[in-house]
Amino acid sequence: MTRNMICIGCPMGCELTVEVEDGKAVSVTGNTCGIGKKYAESEVSSPTRMVTTTIISDKGIPVPVKTRSAVPKDKIFDVVNSIKSAELKLPVKIGDIAVRNVCGTGTDVVVTKDTV
Repeated sequence: MTRNMICIGCPMGCELTVEVEDGKAVSVTGNTCGIGKKYAESEVSSPTRMVTTTIISDKGIPVPVKTRSAVPKDKIFDVVNSIKSAELKLPVKIGDIAVRNVCGTGTDVVVTKDTV
C-alpha cells in the first residue's frame, strides 16, 4: 500500500510517499532530511499528537494547557475528556502540572500561561 503525506517535522513541509507493508514503512521518498523519514515511519506505525486545550479553573477562568509530549492518536478523545474533568485552583504558573500521567500515557498535562 502507498500512503502520501505532508511531513510536519520541520518547516519544509515535504510531500512524502510511503510504501507500507504489514503496518510498517518499508520505504520513504520525497523527504529532504532525516526528520521526514522518522516522521513517516512513526506516523504509519504509531501516530501521536500533542494535545492543547483549556481547563476551566475554580474561578471560572479558562487556563490554557498542553500535553508535555505527544500522546497516541487513538487516545486523544480520552485525554481531552480527562483534561476537561480536571480541577485547577488558581493561581497557576507556566509549567505547573495540571494532570499527571494523563490516561496512563506517561505524559503530564502542563499549564502554558500564568493565570491568577
